[in-house]
Amino acid sequence: MVDGCVQVITTAPTEEAALDLARGIVDGRFGACAQVVGPIRSVYRWEGAVRVEQEWQCQVKTTTEHLHALTRYIADHHPYDVPEIVATRIVGGSEEYLSWVRAETAPVDG
Repeated sequence: MVDGCVQVITTAPTEEAALDLARGIVDGRFGACAQVVGPIRSVYRWEGAVRVEQEWQCQVKTTTEHLHALTRYIADHHPYDVPEIVATRIVGGSEEYLSWVRAETAPVDG
């Protein structure tokens, strides 16, 4: 298992919203990089109804140390009332890449 790296996924209603989140995340050093993927189709239940919507997915590579700050950033800057914010521990991969991820995230402020 690789210590300290996670991938966080969120979705946004438009490509622009996903790109804005991705830019803010990387610019604020909450994550080393963010890929915007889409469009995708999401099927979910909301307010008692099943909905099918087009969305864009934002995949962020960061460290466990920065997960709380990243989660807070997404929640504060996301257009949804209840945004998807799911973190998955990275259990393997290129050590050179993961070292870069760790190096490109800023220290968490107090």
